Amino acid sequence: MAPIPDPSDAARWDALLARDPSPACGPFLYAVTTQGVFCRPGCPSRPPLRRNVRFYADVPAAEADGFRACKRCDPKGDRAALHAAAIRAACDLIERSETIPGLATLADRAGYARHHFLRLFKEITGVTPRSYAESVRARRLQAALAAGDRVAEAVAGAGYGSESRVYGAPGRVLGMTPGAARRGGEGEVIRTATAESALGPLMVGATESGVCFIGFAEDVAALEGDLRHRFPKARVEPAPEALAATIRQVVAFLEEPKAALALPLDLRGTAFQRRVWQALTEIPFGETRTYGEMAEAIGAPRAVRAVARACAQNHVSLAVPCHRVVGKDGDLTGYRWGVPRKRALLAKERAGRG
Repeated sequence: MAPIPDPSDAARWDALLARDPSPACGPFLYAVTTQGVFCRPGCPSRPPLRRNVRFYADVPAAEADGFRACKRCDPKGDRAALHAAAIRAACDLIERSETIPGLATLADRAGYARHHFLRLFKEITGVTPRSYAESVRARRLQAALAAGDRVAEAVAGAGYGSESRVYGAPGRVLGMTPGAARRGGEGEVIRTATAESALGPLMVGATESGVCFIGFAEDVAALEGDLRHRFPKARVEPAPEALAATIRQVVAFLEEPKAALALPLDLRGTAFQRRVWQALTEIPFGETRTYGEMAEAIGAPRAVRAVARACAQNHVSLAVPCHRVVGKDGDLTGYRWGVPRKRALLAKERAGRG
C-alpha cells in the first residue's frame, strides 16, 4: 500500500522531530526503511534521517508495506494492553485481600520487577499500590458504616488494626470521623449562604473546617438538594451573616475574576481525587490545561479518564477550578454548571488576566 501523499508530510516530520504524541496535523505513524519498523510520532528512539522515513495513516497501511511494530513506542498497543491487564489483576487481588498485599507479592504475581511494577501501577492508576489499597479499605469502611455496622466492627472488617488508625487521621481516611460517616453526617452542622451572581443563583456551604460546597446556576432548592445528597443527615442551616465575607468573595469572582479564588476548604475525597484537585488549583489564572496534561501533571499519564471523573466529582467549583480543564482539541467538553457558563468563566478570566 502506498504511503500517505506528500502535502502534510512537512507537518508530520516536524511532529516526529518534536516527539509530539498528539500532533496538530492529526494522527499518523512513521516507518523507518533502514530498520523495517513503524513508530508513533512520540517514539523515544533516536530520530531517523528524513530520506529513510515514510508516513502512514494507520497500522494496517504500515504493515501492508512490510513494516513491523516498534518495541519501544508500541504503536499497536499490544504491550500497553498486557500492562493494563497485569495492573487490573493486581487491583483485583487488592480488592479481594483482607489485608494489604505487599509490593513484592503484587509484583511477583504480575511477573515484573518491583520498581517496574511500581512505575506501571502509578502510571496506569495514578496512585501507588499502597494508596490504592488504602482507598479500598476506606471504601469498605464507608460501606459498612453506611449499612449501620457498629464502628468497631466496621473498622475491623475493613482491615484496620485498630480504631486509632482511623481516628488518628480522619481527613485522610474518610474526610470525617467514622461515627459521622455512619450517621450520614449526623451531628455535623453545615452552614449555608445564598446570593444572586452574574451566572445565576449561588450557594456556599461550609463546615467548621472550611467551605465544602460551592454551586451556582440552579435554583436554590436544587443547590441545597446537591448539598444534602452528600450529607443526608447533617444539619444544614442558613448562616448568611457568618458566611457574608465568603459569599461576597465568590460573587465578586463570578462578576469579574481578577485572581485565584482562595478560600479555606474542607475537601473530602480519595487520595487520587485530592491529588487531582490540588493540581487544578495550580493551573495559572486565565489559562487552561487538557485532561491529558492534568494526568501528566500528577504523574499518571494514562489516567486521563480517572482525572476527568475526579474533576466531575469536585464539589467546590471555582475554588478548585475544574472549569480550566478542556478537551484534547480545546473543546470545552462537559461542565456541571453548563458549557456556556464554562465558556463565560474562561472568557472573563482571560480578560482579567490581560
